[in-house]
Formats: sequence, C-alpha cells, structure tokens
Amino acid sequence: MNLRISTTMTNIIPKLSFKGNENDRPKMESHLEKTPKADTFEMSVGYINDTHGQTNNMMRILSGIDGDLKLSAGDNDIGDEKNESIHLATTKFLNIADIKGSALGNHELDMAQKDCIDAINRFNGEMLAVNFEQTPLEKQDPNEIIKNRRADLKNHLKKSTIVEVKGEKIGLIGATPTDLLERLTHPNYYKDCSVDDLDDTIELVQEEIDNLKKQNVNKIFLLSHMGHKRDKELAEKIDGIDVIIGGHTHELLKGIKEGENLLYSKTGEPVIITEAGRDGNYFGKLNLTFDKDGVITKAQNNLGETRLFHKNMINQYVFDNILGIPEKVGYVKVAPPPPNSLAEENPHANFVCDAMREMTNSDIALWHHSGVRNFFHEGEIDSRDVKDMAPFLDYVVVANVSEKAIVDSFKKAIEVTYDSPAHKPGLLAVSGLNYTVDPDDAELVDMNFIDKQGNEIKIDVENPREDKFYRVVTDEFLMSAGADYNILAPEELYIEKFPFDKDVLTCEYIKGLNKPIKIDQVGRIKFKQDD
Repeated sequence: MNLRISTTMTNIIPKLSFKGNENDRPKMESHLEKTPKADTFEMSVGYINDTHGQTNNMMRILSGIDGDLKLSAGDNDIGDEKNESIHLATTKFLNIADIKGSALGNHELDMAQKDCIDAINRFNGEMLAVNFEQTPLEKQDPNEIIKNRRADLKNHLKKSTIVEVKGEKIGLIGATPTDLLERLTHPNYYKDCSVDDLDDTIELVQEEIDNLKKQNVNKIFLLSHMGHKRDKELAEKIDGIDVIIGGHTHELLKGIKEGENLLYSKTGEPVIITEAGRDGNYFGKLNLTFDKDGVITKAQNNLGETRLFHKNMINQYVFDNILGIPEKVGYVKVAPPPPNSLAEENPHANFVCDAMREMTNSDIALWHHSGVRNFFHEGEIDSRDVKDMAPFLDYVVVANVSEKAIVDSFKKAIEVTYDSPAHKPGLLAVSGLNYTVDPDDAELVDMNFIDKQGNEIKIDVENPREDKFYRVVTDEFLMSAGADYNILAPEELYIEKFPFDKDVLTCEYIKGLNKPIKIDQVGRIKFKQDD
C-alpha cells in the first residue's frame, strides 16, 4: 500500500510530503496520481478543543470556524453550579457552531450528574465516550444518589455515531480521559463512575471501529480527550481510525509533522492528530482527501488565532441575553499575545495579581498559571472580558502565610510543572515578589520580597523563616485546596474571604486607575540560563 501523503499547509509553513517507513512500504505513485478523481472524496473539518467556557473567544470562533463537519474534543464547558449562565452559553455556542459530536471532557463533569445530563440534552450533537463506566443506579445506595444528585449519566452518552457529509458516511467515536476522576471539581458526585485504562480503551475503540465498518463506514474520526501522548499511542495500536481530534493536554499542533501528529496504524495507514491549544485561543480547519478505500491521501491542517477574529453582533446579542450585558470598565492601550506555555511568565496574570494586592492591601498576591483562562485584548474591555480570565469562581481570600510555606509552595509548583509534558499546573504569577527558576533542574534558585515602597528584600530559599509572615491574597483553590500545589493556609486561618472572584477586584482596580492601561508587567520570573 502506498502511504505517501501530500500535505499542504498555510503559506507560512512549507509544503511537505510525508511517507511511512521506507523499509516496510514500497515506493509507488500517490493515490491521487494513479486513481481517477471520481474515486476520491474531499471534505473539511472545523475543530475545537478545551474552550473551557470562554464566551468571548466562543463569539470570535463563531466568526471564523468553517468546515463540512465540525467537531470538538471536549472540555467545552467549565465550572460548577455557580456558573449556570456559562453552561447555557456554552451549549448555545456548540449549537450555533453546528458541532456534530464532542468527546466527554473532564470539565463537562464539573457539575452534578443531573446538571450534566441537562447540558447534554441541550446539545444538538452527540456527547461521546466509549470508555466511560457507571454502576447501575439500582445497585447504589439510594441515600448517596439523593445526596450527590446522581443520575443515569452513562445512558445519555454514546460510544459512537454516524453522520453524513456530502453523501458519505462518517463514523465518530469518543474517548474520555483515563485520568478523568482525578480531574473532577466534585469527586463525590462521580464516585459511582469509572474510566477504562488505556489498554482497555484501545480495545474498546477497536471494537467500535469494527462495528462501524460492518455498517460500510470507512472514514472514522476519534474525538479524544485523553491527551496527546495517549493519542499517539492509540493511533499506532489500532486499525481504522483516520483522524484523532485531540484535547486535554492543550498542545498546539500546527500543520502536519510526521511522528508528531502524523502517525501510522497497525496496518500502515496514516492517522492525523489535531489539537488547538487551550481556552479557545485557537481553532482549526482540517482539509482531507480520501481514496476510494477511505485512506487519507492528502491533508492540510490550519489553525486560526481567535483574537484576530471579531465578534459577530448577532451572536453578541444572543450571548448577552444569556449572560447579561457586561459593564464597560476601561481601555487597554497595550496588550501582548498570551504566552504559549504555562512555564512562561504571564503579564496578564501579573496585572491581575497587582489588582488583588492593591485592592486588599496585601503584601503578596499569587495566581496559578493553570487558572488563567484568557488574556486582555487591546481596546475597550468590559467585565465579561475580565471574567473570562478567571471563569472558575474561586473566591478571593487573604491569610497570613509563613515565608517557609510560600517557598515550599513555589518549589512544589516548579517541580510539578517541569515534570509535565504540557507544563501543568504551571508557574505562579506574582505581585510583591520576584523569583528565579532553573528549568533544567526544575528548582527555585532565588526569591525576593518587594515591599510597597519598591524595596527588594532577599528571601533565603534554602532556609526560609517559619516565624516570618506575609499578608497573602489569592483564591481559595491555591490557598487551601492543595491539588498540585502545597497548602498555603487552611480555611480556619483566613483573615478575609470575599464573596467574589479575582475579576471583581480587577474591574474595580481598572476603573480606579481611570486611564488606559498597559499590560507590560514582566521581569517577575527570571530563568537561569546554562553557562
């Protein structure tokens, strides 16, 4: 079988041709050269992943997403019952975009099972998860069902579905992340659920492929929220998947590169993987040509940068009816693009830290990079723009935190961040501090406290003081939830707890400045360079 694929990229990326292992595959003409044009099928796929309830980006995506078929790799939504309007807006976005199928992401389960079912029922497409399991309700404790608002969620999910595109059958299979239960906002809601491990998921996907083939489907997409590493492994261990629309690890896969997002199945057929970063900052369009046997012979993968698209006013009106009309709070004169990695300094997050520090009269403000879900755009901004940066609704809290607890938390954050391929959970944005990181050794090298007069006071990161305390402001998640970070202070030690998130303080801070703002707060994280 010939496995040479002609791939045409954007005008920024050179045209490339890829092929499989030359030792295993004979050199032949391309399918497009030897097969009559009538024996080929062309289609385009618009795709998204990990939009995380970012309503402003959703409105921009609606102005640009295009394709004969539109698909999502999951994590469309974000937040729990405190974010009901976001849930409604997310479903409206999926329906206006005409998304035909979505993988079940972990953030789809931020809410109780009954609420999740309501969201699935509002979605015009199919929510897919071949590897999601649930204990039947009749075998559960009735008290637990009532207490945790459990419902028959599994029966509202499908393993696969068939859609028609230009007269051709297209098979869609979904896979939820194998670490799903470790990523839930409310684990108790889902203690009756489980997810098959990777090996079992591979078997289940293959079974579903075989079922689709029996229905004369030879073009099959996997909507996967399992992460790029697992997607690559799956691509090489199964037979019959043509494209994996991927998500979960927030990779930004531009173009098509052999070994990265062009792999080969057990039988040597090409498999293309997509992933468009996080938070709806990008969306994709994949152009495909199949031969008569359903094998990809030509592909083009393009990413659109969402910030370059304007909001459609009709969609703005629709979203305003759901979310309410936002308040105009200020004007951004200068704003850089967001960083590409959670291991880079984020000036947008630093600005929010400045706002928290100033508005609560604290010594230090902190925010974890994985919690930053958007960025400031140049021009007029409103309360919804700011809210999109922190959509989780984690209440702002203030506590006296020891120097040692601060240093230990930074050390843990740096270690875990550089141990992750996607640099999750990310470094810490700061105000009132600066610090130096050694990326190679994943270590905290240096740290300084910056007082309100701008004086720099060194902190001994090797011997931090347990008797020295700072007034620290952050959100509840970072202060006391733990997760990927050390606990800074338990709830009983809070000095203040505000009934709102960082966006409210940031809006008030911007209005108080009463002038165009510049997002240029950098130099707070330094990186040790090799000699």
